[in-house]
Amino acid sequence: MKRTAFAILAIVLGLVGASCGGETEVITVYSGRSSNLIGPLLDDFAETTGIDIEVRYGQSADLALLIEQEGDRSPADVFISQSPGAVGFLAGEGRLRPIGGEVLSLVPARFRNTGGLWVGISGRVRVIVYNRNLVDPAELPASVFDLTDERFRGRVAVAPANGSFQDFVTAMREVHGDDATLAWLEGLVANEARTYANNTSIVQAVGRGDVPMGLVNHYYNHRAKAEDPGAASENYFFPDGDIGSLLIVTAIGVLASTDDPDLADRLVEFMLGEEAQRFYSEKTFEYPLTAEVEPTGLPPLSGIEVATYDFDRLGGGLERTKALIDESGLESS
Repeated sequence: MKRTAFAILAIVLGLVGASCGGETEVITVYSGRSSNLIGPLLDDFAETTGIDIEVRYGQSADLALLIEQEGDRSPADVFISQSPGAVGFLAGEGRLRPIGGEVLSLVPARFRNTGGLWVGISGRVRVIVYNRNLVDPAELPASVFDLTDERFRGRVAVAPANGSFQDFVTAMREVHGDDATLAWLEGLVANEARTYANNTSIVQAVGRGDVPMGLVNHYYNHRAKAEDPGAASENYFFPDGDIGSLLIVTAIGVLASTDDPDLADRLVEFMLGEEAQRFYSEKTFEYPLTAEVEPTGLPPLSGIEVATYDFDRLGGGLERTKALIDESGLESS
């Protein structure tokens, strides 16, 4: 049977398509940051590169434990952690591979793993948010340890289940010891500290005047002020590098089990590029970590003496931190 010209053309086109086509490149991301904070950047990366992104969102600690359970079968190529504790855990378990040196060099050494297994992509600082109608700034404490004083009885809010609070407590343990940290946690309980589910709830409560002050990350109040410039809430940075104003980074790492390390590295590099760093600064009110972008509407890190810390040490201390919080009696509402 003779082939018609149309049939021959169809076969030729099919062969060309098979040779020039191929499957779409895909990266799977497990993200401990919520979709509104990281989704727009992942969408931009996909649009710019043509690489599809599949995302699984959840709590950073839960996702880290899931990756460890999945082992080499994990579909994840990249892990984005709300805080360095969870990504540090994976680094300690051998679940991450080194990131390229050129990418690592975009960020100062204090904001990345010493072995190059993860790198910070944005930063936030622990602060006191206070209601200016209820609190005289001159009466604010010089140290986070002062919050157990009688003068602050019933006037302080905390979020014990929040990951950043737990990272802060872990850092306090490493710097000041378990005994001093447990005494501080128990002091909060004895001083009738108010507990909330998260940072947003604390900022809202402070703004309403339900509680005079609370421990949060700095950017939550900036978001509140962006929505309501007249809000009564203000941020206070503890002076002299007090552990109460610890700088914590959002971190990204590439799974050792990934089948596409080059694609994964491209995503890491994108997260440290100017577009992404400006997004952190202008949209989420965080601190960009590369030198090319300055923070928007925030005091520069060079102008405030924030506490810094060896973030690699957070990964191994989280379980003990949770145990101390439970032992102290500090519970989420």
